[in-house]
Amino acid sequence: MAIIINIDVMLAKRKMSVTELSERVGITMANLSILKNGKAKAIRLSTLEAICEALECQPGDLLEYRRDEDTQ
Repeated sequence: MAIIINIDVMLAKRKMSVTELSERVGITMANLSILKNGKAKAIRLSTLEAICEALECQPGDLLEYRRDEDTQ
């Protein structure tokens, strides 16, 4: 399973820095980096909601499913 988190794309569209998003959401830079780099195993819905509110987007704008090449 490959869930891609497109925070970088939305940050660029909104012309917002990672630092600004971190401050608005109340999440550490380290945890935001884990999300951005696809290393997170889970995300709280309250965190996802806060990110969506800060970036004025929908969860589907941030999350993308890609089928693993090995499972086809």
